[in-house]
Amino acid sequence: MVLDKFRRPLKDLRISVTDRCNFRCHYCMPADIFGHKYVFLAKNEVLTFEEIIRVVKSFVQLGVTKIRLTGGEPLLRQDLEVLIEMLSNISGIKDLTLTTNGYFLKQKARAFKEAGLRRLTVSLDTLDPELFRKLVGRDLELNQVLDGIRMAAEVGFYPIKINAVIQRGSNEYEILNLARYAKRNGFIMRFIEYMDVGNLNGWRMDQVAPAKEILKTISAEMPIEPFEKNYKSEVANRYRYLDGNGEIGIIASVTQPFCGDCTRVRLSADGKIYTCLFASRGHDIKKLLRSGASDKELEQFLTSIWKNRTDRYSEERTSHTQDQSQRKVEMYQIGG
Repeated sequence: MVLDKFRRPLKDLRISVTDRCNFRCHYCMPADIFGHKYVFLAKNEVLTFEEIIRVVKSFVQLGVTKIRLTGGEPLLRQDLEVLIEMLSNISGIKDLTLTTNGYFLKQKARAFKEAGLRRLTVSLDTLDPELFRKLVGRDLELNQVLDGIRMAAEVGFYPIKINAVIQRGSNEYEILNLARYAKRNGFIMRFIEYMDVGNLNGWRMDQVAPAKEILKTISAEMPIEPFEKNYKSEVANRYRYLDGNGEIGIIASVTQPFCGDCTRVRLSADGKIYTCLFASRGHDIKKLLRSGASDKELEQFLTSIWKNRTDRYSEERTSHTQDQSQRKVEMYQIGG
């Protein structure tokens, strides 16, 4: 087991398979910046499936047991089911999951299930078709996402998790609608406090709908109670409905930071290792991969990165956000 400077083990790897996305959500890829002239990574700059597998195998040797595929929007990566099958065949991986905006899920859900994907999380901030188009920054249909979720349930993904970023003045009135939808369909609804990820969203603390407020809103109609996490480093605090029918999760990294239990590392599509969602720089492993490094050299590189890790951004948020000179990696590059 490899431990960082705060004696946190390495267990979870999040892999961004592309920097591209078909949505233009304002808190991640605002349309005024990521317009039709924006230049995304060229194909030769993106890690191949074989390179990703080499990195994963090295991480497994250091203690990683959980893999989550992200983007950008991961379903824009061609033949993603091939990578999923390759990952599912690696000994030591106990959990293989994917986070998607769901827009192309209807076409891909069955192939992903057959390839060995175990769990799915769909990002969905509203059930209002008009607000959906506003939030995703495109003239797109909400029903296509809902159809994708239904298809995923039909092919056997259970329980599906639905993630919603709640921002005051934007979609906080959707909290109950989303909770009812998930409860009715047997999904796990997870509400996420609006975070200052990246440098583009103009984040302010007064835009955060805090966890306590979200819980109060839900419990007033559908009483809930807290219960234990699935494992110590789980990011969401769990709550179950008192009627015994379902649960919700709250990811409250702004008002209730959980840096002390963080076991996650991230691999960007262009081959950089990030040890925090709010990191200002990555460590280039692609250069090693393409220079003929041995598996042992890869493991030594990754071990050094983790052993020197001191990240605890959410616990130090106030001092960081006052320092406007500190640039952070953008969420679309590492998938949240």
